[in-house]
Amino acid sequence: MREQADAAAVLKGVARIEATARGRSGWYAGYLWLFAVWQLALVPAVLLWHGPTGTVVSALANALVVMGLSLFATRQPVVPHGYGGRHLRVIGAWAVTYVLALALGFTVFVDSVAFAAAAAPACALPASAAAWREARSV
Repeated sequence: MREQADAAAVLKGVARIEATARGRSGWYAGYLWLFAVWQLALVPAVLLWHGPTGTVVSALANALVVMGLSLFATRQPVVPHGYGGRHLRVIGAWAVTYVLALALGFTVFVDSVAFAAAAAPACALPASAAAWREARSV
């Protein structure tokens, strides 16, 4: 009887730890939403703001956002299961989309506001889709 009580206590402790971890793992969806929203400003700025000032301002702003998001991620107490692989897939999909958008924006659609307006949500799509999926799983 004592063994059953001990096993039940262990299972309750495991359930409590799991519930705490699930509750604290929602930060990754917020991180992805912030990254997605940032694309809506970054992509048009890079595609439409030419010259050294645009390049410097866009690069510095992007560096600050990426450093802020990275600092935020490293300070989280809980890392979602499979986070590394998921994050690499999201960033890989974003990188392909971003490079394609820049290549087309600097060669075929130079100074096209319509293209920049379409490219921005396209670049935000990998992170926003992953954020939506993350939010549903928590």
